[in-house]
Amino acid sequence: MKRGVNLIWLFVCLLIFEGSHSFSQETPQEVTGSMQDDPIASVLDSLYKLDLFEKGYAKINYTKNPKYQFPKDSVPRYDEQTYEARLAKIDAASPFDLQYNSIVKGYIEMYTIRKRELVSRMMALSQFYFPMFEEQLDKYNLPLELKYLAICESALNPMAKSRAGAMGLWQFMYPTGKMYGLKVSSYVDDRCDPYKSTIAACEYFKYLYGLFGDWQMVLAAYNGGPGTVNRAIRRSGGKKTYWEIRPYLPKETQGYVPAFIAVNYVMSYTSEHNMYSAIPKKTFLNVDTVHVKKQISFGQLAAILEIPIEDLQYMNPSYKKNVVPVLPDETSYLTLPSSKIGAFVNNEDKIYNFYKKDTINSRDVLASQEMIKIHTVKNGERLSTIANRYGCTVAELKQWNGIKSSTVKAGKKLTIYTYQKKPATVSASPAPEKKETAAPGAAKYKYYTVKKGDSLFKIAKEHNTTVEAIKQLNGFGSKYTLVPGKKLKVAKL
Repeated sequence: MKRGVNLIWLFVCLLIFEGSHSFSQETPQEVTGSMQDDPIASVLDSLYKLDLFEKGYAKINYTKNPKYQFPKDSVPRYDEQTYEARLAKIDAASPFDLQYNSIVKGYIEMYTIRKRELVSRMMALSQFYFPMFEEQLDKYNLPLELKYLAICESALNPMAKSRAGAMGLWQFMYPTGKMYGLKVSSYVDDRCDPYKSTIAACEYFKYLYGLFGDWQMVLAAYNGGPGTVNRAIRRSGGKKTYWEIRPYLPKETQGYVPAFIAVNYVMSYTSEHNMYSAIPKKTFLNVDTVHVKKQISFGQLAAILEIPIEDLQYMNPSYKKNVVPVLPDETSYLTLPSSKIGAFVNNEDKIYNFYKKDTINSRDVLASQEMIKIHTVKNGERLSTIANRYGCTVAELKQWNGIKSSTVKAGKKLTIYTYQKKPATVSASPAPEKKETAAPGAAKYKYYTVKKGDSLFKIAKEHNTTVEAIKQLNGFGSKYTLVPGKKLKVAKL
């Protein structure tokens, strides 16, 4: 718990927002049957939508286990005695009470049988997050097994959002997050910042353990709130262990601890269940952070560094509008692939000024809804039809969004940069334009393809013309954007 936080105020707030980590109050299935209404299962399903793995869902890092010799498509099943014996072995080295029962069995079979392919994706994400979790848990002298709690909370989906409004890997509600220093604004949500939210979770774990002195009770309080656990203790007649108070807890919290036990089992016995990790696009060791000095958009980064916007969103999930803001007295950081850090440093000014051409200010562009649009691709839409709608080219769409393919999936969000065209000031003698239309062969302009780093001043100087002349020929008003690949009319020499 952070210094300076008033303990009484904190406890009162936690009582008020006692359901701060619950997804909903729906009843999980406590048997091995259907679990589609269980929030633990629902958050696992959210991994279907993530495009964070090499060559999509089917790319699995399969290596035949020499001990078990399972066929690739084998789905091993075990009897209850085997589950119980394996859990007893894990429990012997754990501060948690990892006991086996039929409820735990239901979650084990959900992970190892019904949703095993999603677990492969989750295993891939663990390569990105677990090293960071373990580092902070060790720093706070907390059990490393708590890293598995993020699987129950979010299935390691950094952009997970519950129906109750909890956000991020550790599923903080707004009030609880605020008490632990997680800020939320129109542009940034620290609850989705993997590093900041992990620190907040560690501080919350320490606070809850100080209240209950039992890790199983800490798990229940993290999900349902300390007030809920205290009421269950009273209703049970003063019982002090999770399994004793479990019948008095909300249904969701009743399933939460068994799910945590099942995750401990599954992540310890993946080989025995013939489960293998998908291949993540990035792992913890493949990324690094840089200090951002000026406000930039993911579109700028995608265009200069050639990084897909989806990858930038995954590595920087706390930035809500694909923009990294820079505010007074605050330091903004950006996570990038390690291989791109040098390119960022070498092209920093170019990235900051990518949309800053002559009279236009990049901050104005990023703050204006008219300059940046987010388009959600609908069924049947193609890049060409989207480009026609917004008056840009397919090449521009690909560059802005880091797209290499010629197709785009429905539901994908595209960042589109536009500018307002204002009618050019009509001079007293518009004869030159009339001559151009009357005699096409005698046109007074030619086309120039904009390159990276171009400005109107630079283009005008190269073509022996003026900035105002280029603006007039192209119908530019006071606000405009130069985009690499765009064709401009420039006066002939």
